[in-house]
Amino acid sequence: MKSLFFLLPAMFIILISCTQKNQSMQGKENPYRSSPYVKIKHPEWTKNATIYEANIRQYTNEGTFKSFEKHLPRLKKMGVDIIWLMPIHPIGEKNRKGERGSYYSVKDYYGVNPEFGTMEDFKSLVDKIHDMGMYVIIDWVANHSAWDNKLTQEHPEWYTKDHNGNFRPTPWYDWEDIIDFDYENEGIREYMTNALKYWVKETNIDGYRCDVAGFMPTNFWNQARKELDEIKPVFMLAEWESRDLHEHAFDMTYSWSLYEKLHETALGKKTVNQGLYEYFAHHENTFPKNAYRMLFVDNHDKNSWEGTMFSQFGKGLDASIVLTCVADGMPLVYTGQEAGMNKQLKFFEKDIVDWKHSKYTDLYEKLFELKHKNKALWNGKYGGEMIAVVHNKPKSVLAFTREIEDDKVFVVFNFSDQEETVKLSGNNQNGNYTEYFSGRKVTFQGGESLTIPAWGYQVFVK
Repeated sequence: MKSLFFLLPAMFIILISCTQKNQSMQGKENPYRSSPYVKIKHPEWTKNATIYEANIRQYTNEGTFKSFEKHLPRLKKMGVDIIWLMPIHPIGEKNRKGERGSYYSVKDYYGVNPEFGTMEDFKSLVDKIHDMGMYVIIDWVANHSAWDNKLTQEHPEWYTKDHNGNFRPTPWYDWEDIIDFDYENEGIREYMTNALKYWVKETNIDGYRCDVAGFMPTNFWNQARKELDEIKPVFMLAEWESRDLHEHAFDMTYSWSLYEKLHETALGKKTVNQGLYEYFAHHENTFPKNAYRMLFVDNHDKNSWEGTMFSQFGKGLDASIVLTCVADGMPLVYTGQEAGMNKQLKFFEKDIVDWKHSKYTDLYEKLFELKHKNKALWNGKYGGEMIAVVHNKPKSVLAFTREIEDDKVFVVFNFSDQEETVKLSGNNQNGNYTEYFSGRKVTFQGGESLTIPAWGYQVFVK
């Protein structure tokens, strides 16, 4: 009794202390509580969307908005949802590269490149895209301008300077046709934000693809997104690869990493477990669930400067295309891919795509149809998590499932030059399926073996 008597005051003090702590926490946010990293709200129409990059200059003989309109029914049939137009603004003439110059040397942020047509032509294109149930974003170059942009005269203080006090191109690159803005200056931040808002208000575009987005402060993009969303829900794509951009600014970032890992795997420079499994491990553990990633085997940078999709992926091209359409992310098609284009388009000159029907038109159409219908393949939080299927050939074969609600896919890829028979273990692949390309019915109960031809793939759908 004596020991208990002496314990009572101590117990009373502890009780008072806990009560005071609980009272002090009332009305305050728990600093240890988890919350979703992505704070922006994706537009509803992006949940199962696909994206297409249109190079207007090279698209047709005329190279105009009007001539591009004729291709919209074909793109709609293929299953394209978002059309990304490369920069539409007038191109600088001072220090221009080549005859036509780079789209990314912007002379006037409020103008339309006369090479493509008029402002009315552009508005007409936007309206037609919307009328067909598709959406349109334009390429935005906020990091730098042309040397002869009027801002160089009106606001030279908005630009960075070299050690001699002169305008300077982006350091370390050979971008002599442009000069950099200084985002430490609030004037350029306000100007650029207002310009972004102008195009959404005046032309009803649905968002932007933002060039070298990581070269500018993230808080600039955060504020710009906030003000754009006050006009209408927009879709923002960053040409960058960073989780930080997903919190308040961008719906989607580039997956340059998957491109590189796929390229190395398809050309035999890395095994599947060295390349693809490593990528997906980093993707799952680094990027938040609701962050969209853009997946591709080609785009204007890769095509113009590094090679065609054929040279970059060799015999593994078809499997690589399929993977970009069934993995966690939004698939991109670049101008001419669907036509089986096997040339590098010139960047500063006129160089027209040879349009023809190819097997890639049909392949993308079939893959996009599956993405639209099967929720397991939807984007971000709307789709199913990728779960690796365990098997005995990890050096050459990639296999995984994705499942959400009643929808599921189980996919197997052989990234090697010989036929592989793989023995499956685990149970996440179990179930009744239809192989999407052949239509055959298949049941997996565990322990089965699958034979996949060299550079082959099978997509089982439930």
